[in-house]
Amino acid sequence: MLAITQGEPAGIGPELIAQLHQEGLLIHCEVIGDQDLIIQACRDRNIDPDGFRIKHIPLAANNQIGRLNTANAQQVLDTIRVAAEGCLNGDYAAMVTAPIHKGIINDAGIAFSGHTEYLAEISQTEHVVMMLLNQHMRVALATTHIPLKDVAAHITTDTLTTVLNILHQDMKSKFGISQPHIAVCGLNPHAGEDGHLGMEEIEIIEPVIQTLSDQGMSLSGPIPADSLFSPEKLKSIDAVLAMYHDQGLTPLKYAGFGESVNITLGLPFIRTSVDHGTALDIAGQGLADSGSFKAAIQLAQDCIDAC
Repeated sequence: MLAITQGEPAGIGPELIAQLHQEGLLIHCEVIGDQDLIIQACRDRNIDPDGFRIKHIPLAANNQIGRLNTANAQQVLDTIRVAAEGCLNGDYAAMVTAPIHKGIINDAGIAFSGHTEYLAEISQTEHVVMMLLNQHMRVALATTHIPLKDVAAHITTDTLTTVLNILHQDMKSKFGISQPHIAVCGLNPHAGEDGHLGMEEIEIIEPVIQTLSDQGMSLSGPIPADSLFSPEKLKSIDAVLAMYHDQGLTPLKYAGFGESVNITLGLPFIRTSVDHGTALDIAGQGLADSGSFKAAIQLAQDCIDAC
């Protein structure tokens, strides 16, 4: 049984769930969210709302498609929490999350930086790693939702060692790759160009790669990001570790936006998600594409099988 979270109620999450139900993809799933919202999303598209499970977490206020409401921010977090707790206690084999809007949650007075960090807090997991993937590549991130000006300070020996250990272990346990080959990006242009464009590669990244390689990991790098993301180079690479959010996710989403999946590594359960946001501008218009959601469900099932 997979847990499927509703996502931001004013966004495209509910209508994507309705599409998945219509295509028969929720047979072994339980949707966690407002029952009336999900049923209405089905009826708006002339989809029979019967035949799939919904764990009702009621909205606190009326919902208008396309318009955010701070009053419903806590309900969004409650759906994620219930899904995570269900994974922890064995009710669900994995969870798949619809897109949320971080800004409206913070506007409601709740400090929130994203699914990844929130799930780590719920599961009391000290370190997690965000990775996105599609048919072209798998890209994990050394840092996630922090300002660009703060990235260099977060690239430390301890951080990189922890992230690479988690990435290596989950590539084995969740993806069934016995000896994953991981390519590590440099932080600076041209991977620092021998120290002329920055010393992080020489002082931090290279020593970590050498230490972990000596321990048996298959690692390459640091490699300049502007030359790494080519089809030819990616053929021999199981995963890429990017130093910051846009360094890794820009090429990944260019190569496969709408068909990519987000997975949180390091958690004591499987969590996947779509690669896009709430799309408030098209919500309720029947324009949303469920491709990434389908891929997220398939990846969760694949990881269950690999485990």
